[in-house]
Amino acid sequence: MRLPPKVYQFLVCCFAAIGSFTYGYDLAIISQVEASESFIAKFNPTTNEKGAVVSLFTGGCFFGAFGASFIADRWGRRVVLFSAAIIFMVGGCLQGGARNLNYLFGGRFIAGFGVGNLTMIIPLYQAEIANPSIRGMVTALQQFFLGIGSLCSSWIGYGCYLGFSDKKQYMVPLFLQIVPAGVLASMIFLFPESPRFLIMKGKLDEGLKTIARLHANGDTEDPFVVVEFDQILTEVEMEKKLNSTWLDLFNTRDRFRRIIICVALQASVQLTGVSAIQYYSPTIFANIGLSTGRTLLYQSINSIIALIAQGICVLTIDLTGRRWALILCNIGSCLMFMIGAILLAQFPAATNNSRPAQIGFIATTWIYNFIFSWGIGPLSWVIPAESFSLAIRSKGVSLATMTSYAFNTMIGQVTDKAMNSVGWKYYLLFIICSFTNAIFFYCFLPETKGTPLELMDKLWQEVPIFVPSMKEKHTDFLKQFEEEVQQVEEKGTVDHLEDIEKVNSNNTEV
Repeated sequence: MRLPPKVYQFLVCCFAAIGSFTYGYDLAIISQVEASESFIAKFNPTTNEKGAVVSLFTGGCFFGAFGASFIADRWGRRVVLFSAAIIFMVGGCLQGGARNLNYLFGGRFIAGFGVGNLTMIIPLYQAEIANPSIRGMVTALQQFFLGIGSLCSSWIGYGCYLGFSDKKQYMVPLFLQIVPAGVLASMIFLFPESPRFLIMKGKLDEGLKTIARLHANGDTEDPFVVVEFDQILTEVEMEKKLNSTWLDLFNTRDRFRRIIICVALQASVQLTGVSAIQYYSPTIFANIGLSTGRTLLYQSINSIIALIAQGICVLTIDLTGRRWALILCNIGSCLMFMIGAILLAQFPAATNNSRPAQIGFIATTWIYNFIFSWGIGPLSWVIPAESFSLAIRSKGVSLATMTSYAFNTMIGQVTDKAMNSVGWKYYLLFIICSFTNAIFFYCFLPETKGTPLELMDKLWQEVPIFVPSMKEKHTDFLKQFEEEVQQVEEKGTVDHLEDIEKVNSNNTEV
């Protein structure tokens, strides 16, 4: 029994997103590991060393996201997924078996390098194989599987915290992270390569068959397949004369505009405060009088809430669109941190362990997490992956992802010191930034929902820089694509296939 094409695409994207699971797991597990008594007894880290454990991981991610673009454009998307999973496994083994902090530091950086590769390539790969009508859904799987990883790590970490009193308390959760990476590395070559990469490399027959496999159960004469192939080939033909470099990200106004918005988007995510809560929830919750054990329990529940929100996002993002979801969620983030700051200021742990205030603070954290996980987190991966043309896509996504990790590293390094030094005033950073994020995206972010990747250049050229000044709605590019498919279906595909075969025979290298 053959699966419907969109179901098949969804399942392929779910498998690729196992790499995101590793990120979510490692991201969440470290705060629990650092809070465990056995870890403290073994390593006795200083405040700076705790920050280094966190920031070396995200620093590795920064360099990994940069390196992935070179591999992706030369050897393909699957090779990046494979090599990144292997690198992550090496880092995971070093962390689990660390004899001292230097081993742990090295393992964190190496694992981070692998995760940087993974989180850069996964949404790009997903966007390139998906039908435009479900592209938001499948690229949002990056955040959904990140949430699954975070959920698993929360409960595994909490269980190990309660179940062990020796070094297994931190070793077991650190070693377990290599399992999903092993599954990804062992099976990724059973799944299709991106047809856009294949066509870009001149493998036209293989590219055509892959499009047909993804979108029409192998039927190369399907009208959708014909139109999709023609559009990709046209884009490749237009861009193959250019020797694409990093400077090409800025060589036209609409490209420069895209990279600025995507970089700003990834920076804005970190400035909503998500990493501060993920990394230092015990420190933050202690400011309102909550114990480490209680904090780990509340964070485990928080992971369930996040996963529910991410699941809702997967189901709804292609209906709601990107623009207003991002704007409204940043406003919600601002409000939740405002309430949290007030509670921290009025009910400090040193003078007043108010249970109602603690409950209120927990509630604002959970609501913020729901808001972030429904709109902000997933869209930070969706929008960059679909905004760039083929020639610069890997470079644009790479630079945006590097920005995310640069700001993630900064937040990870300063949060512990900031909460100990200024307490609730640190929340002012997230309040102000969430508010200004909403204003920025209202002014400058166009709606990209449903636009085929090969028509994305036209969208960014048509929509004005100040988006609210647009008097008429921009062209419905998905409808335009569907009409072209309909025309091919009515006309018949023979002529189109002859054109494809002619181009294929005359182009041995694109």
